[in-house]
Amino acid sequence: MSEGLVLIPTYNEHENVELIIRKVMSLPRAFDVLIVDDNSPDGTAAIVRGLQIVFPGRLFLEVRGGKQGLGTAYLHGFHWALAHGYEYIFEMDADFSHNPEDLLRLHDTCAIEGYDMAIGSRYIQGVNVVNWPMSRVLMSYFASWYVRLITGMPISDATAGFKCYTARVLQAIDLANIHFVGYAFQIEMKWLAYQLGFRIKEVPIIFTDRTRGTSKMSKGIVQEAFFGVLQMKISSWLHPLKRVGSR
Repeated sequence: MSEGLVLIPTYNEHENVELIIRKVMSLPRAFDVLIVDDNSPDGTAAIVRGLQIVFPGRLFLEVRGGKQGLGTAYLHGFHWALAHGYEYIFEMDADFSHNPEDLLRLHDTCAIEGYDMAIGSRYIQGVNVVNWPMSRVLMSYFASWYVRLITGMPISDATAGFKCYTARVLQAIDLANIHFVGYAFQIEMKWLAYQLGFRIKEVPIIFTDRTRGTSKMSKGIVQEAFFGVLQMKISSWLHPLKRVGSR
């Protein structure tokens, strides 16, 4: 029986995709994997199709028409996961910056401890980042500080992209009206879950920068996050959400 569905968006990840899939599949508990590929020209999807023969009924592939952004890839995966009845849905990068073994801890935080969302946090216990230049560590750390300052949301790693959602969180969030696609998408999803009253726990992880492939970070993604936080806060004043969780 599957512990949940791991969503992995890909664009030109031929160097990583087989390795990450095999690592998830080798865990002591079973997780299904959905690769959402944005029609990578490097053949990422073809590698996944080959592995579907090796992992029948556990590895799934959705190929979209082109590069549409991280947030929309996750939204595509959320809808797919809910339509297929998964109780626990995970976000994880393809490049091993997130350790697949931590999926077990994120799952148990929700399934055993009863939280609605578990966040793999780089900053809940100091700064646990490996191989990033200091400039990027500081940018990421102070981005989370800025989010806490503006929103009041008590989350140390607001831009974290390694998470476990329960289905009830994704069912409660109006996925059709998510506004952002980059870093701000990760902030927006946490902000909406927090506003709706869901119980959120940060689980300490060690984040290791990719050693293969190319980062998708850009100035536009950072700018979206900076101004998006202000927009989210103002929107919460104008259109407050009714709490549905138990926090």
